[in-house]
Parts: sequence; structure tokens; C-alpha cells
Amino acid sequence: MVHRSAEREPSVGSSTMEADRFEENEKNRSDASFVKLKAGGDEESGDDVERAELLPEEHAEKSEPAPAPVKPDNSTRTAMIWMVVNTLATIGIVFTNKAIFSDPSLKLAQLTFAAFHFFITWLTLFTLSRPRFAMFTPRRVAIKEIIPLAITMALNVILPNLSLAFSTVTFYQVARILLTPTVALMNFVLYKSTLPRNAILALIPACLGVGMVSYYDSLPSADANVATTSTLGVIFAFSGIFASSLYTVWIASYHKKLQMNSMQLLFNQAPLAAFMLLYVIPFVDTFPTWTELPINRWVMIMMSGFFACIINMSQFFIIAQTGPVSSTVVGHVKTCTIVGLGWLMSGRAVGDKSVIGVFVAIGGIITYSIVMLKHKAQGGK
Repeated sequence: MVHRSAEREPSVGSSTMEADRFEENEKNRSDASFVKLKAGGDEESGDDVERAELLPEEHAEKSEPAPAPVKPDNSTRTAMIWMVVNTLATIGIVFTNKAIFSDPSLKLAQLTFAAFHFFITWLTLFTLSRPRFAMFTPRRVAIKEIIPLAITMALNVILPNLSLAFSTVTFYQVARILLTPTVALMNFVLYKSTLPRNAILALIPACLGVGMVSYYDSLPSADANVATTSTLGVIFAFSGIFASSLYTVWIASYHKKLQMNSMQLLFNQAPLAAFMLLYVIPFVDTFPTWTELPINRWVMIMMSGFFACIINMSQFFIIAQTGPVSSTVVGHVKTCTIVGLGWLMSGRAVGDKSVIGVFVAIGGIITYSIVMLKHKAQGGK
């Protein structure tokens, strides 16, 4: 495997957005390997985080300082509890956001929704940085240094959210699988870093599977009860993949350039992204009549923010207490669960042709994960 002397390393998950894509795993990964803290919108994406960990650490900065040590209970039971909490919160935020975006009055208020989630992300990080928790030490950086990253972060959340609004949950989640091959391609183009041959072969069916789902899921259905993906949903999905991939690649250089870990960097990004969106929101968003918004919609918006907070906290503990295998398994469990529940809610029959694409795509990305884990276990040789 070819390595770049500098280093690499997304989410945002997609909402699952994804973000979604959180934090370095000092125990089992290179210090600069980046896992994005999900910023609410991309969470659903839920598993850009785990898949990003399996990308080659071509330009990982070995000298990057490790964040302050965490002092949680390292028992298996505690780790399992956090993984279950993270999984349930990720599933919850995907379907909560989908329900919110299904309301025509909220569907086109995406920037406002993203700004809300960025504020929740900052508030969570601010709380975790307080002396009582001391999970990381905040560091300040000049605004001009991170404006490009903050813009990309915003697109990394907004575009996947738009995809979720105009797509089925199944297509939205399966499409996020393309984050891995897209980031790998960008790393090859920019840094000439390569993957093991077997990993590349595993990504081929993953891409083909996503293509099959894109085609069959976007076909019109004679049954009004069957949910389908619109052309806009497909466009937003692939645009979101590009934005998320660019964010994943860029974040590595910022880790190296600013000598900051993921939580410190996001602590600076989130409020800046929210502030910049305030200048654009009046010209882009279509607002509902807030006083006429049903109480259940307000409850769902608050639930979405709560889930984002829980995801941010639990992801930190998962990364701190578990290895790449556990994180990867959690990511695939979330992907399979979201896809399965999304399929049940879509009204499609078991024999629908797009189910073949779902199995091919998920099978390909799981195979890729296994190959990369074995490759890392062998020392990347």
C-alpha cells in the first residue's frame, strides 16, 4: 500500500447524515485518523464514521498530540451500553428527521434545521469541555483559518438532509455507502494513496449495488402506498456524497495544519458554520408559519436535537473504549437496521428488484471492512 508521508483522515454524517461522520482512537488507530462527530443532520448516515476508520491512513500525522485522557469505566458492560445507546439514537434521528422533512412546511427549511443542529453540537462539546467532565481541552483558532472547512461541513450536513427529504430512507442510507469509495478515489487523485487489491474488488459490488438501488427505487410505482425516491433525491444524495467525501479528505490536512484533534476542531467549526448560515437562511429557506406548526412537530424537532446530543456523547465513549472492530460492527448494525426498517416502512414487497441492490451494496461494504481490518492487523503490509 502506498503511503503519503503526511497523513489522512469525516462524517457528518451522513443524517445520517448524516452527518451524516468523530474522534481519534488513540488506542487502536493512528492519532490523526479522523472520525467525524455527527452534527445532527448526517447522523442517520450513521456510518460514515465507522467506514471512514477503515480507509487507509495514508496521510496520518503521527506527531499529532493526543487529546486529554478520558476516565470512563472501561468495562465491557459500559462500552456495550454506549454502543446500544448510540445505535438507538442514530436510528431514532434518521426516522425523526425523515418525519420532520415529510412535512411540506419544513421540507425547505433545511439551512435553519442545520444551524439548529450545529448549535446543539457546539453546546454538547462546550458541556463536555467543562472541568466537571474535562473530556477535551478547547483550543481557539483564527476564523479565517477554518472558513473553507466550515462551509464544507455545512454542505456535508445540508445536502444529505435534502437527500433524506426527497428520498426513501432505504435509498438514503444505502447511498451513503458510496462515501468510502469516493474518499478512496479522492485520496488516490490527491495523494496517490492506494487500497489493497481485495479492498478495491470489494468496493466494485458496493458501487454496483448502490446503482441498482438508485435505479429501481426511483422508478414510479403504480401503488400509491409505495414510497419512491425522486430525481431530486438522487441528485442531492450524490452531491452529498461528494461534499462528505471532500470534508473527510480536507479534515485530515486541518488536523495536521492546526495540530488539533477532532473535538477541538469541531468545537470551532460548529458555531462558525451556524453563524454563516444565518446570512443565507433568509434568502434560501422557506419558513412555515411557526405559530401554526403542530405541537408534535415541535416535539420531533426537540427529539432530533436530543438524539444529536446523545450521538455526540456516545460516539466519544465508543471511540475511547473500543477498537476498530467494535466500531465497524456498530456501524454495520446501524446501516442494516436503518435499511431494514426503511424497507418495511416503504411499502415495497420482499420481491422488489431493488432488494438485490441493497444486499449487493451492503455485502460489498462489509467485505471491504473485513479486508481492511485484516490489512491493518497485518500492519498495512
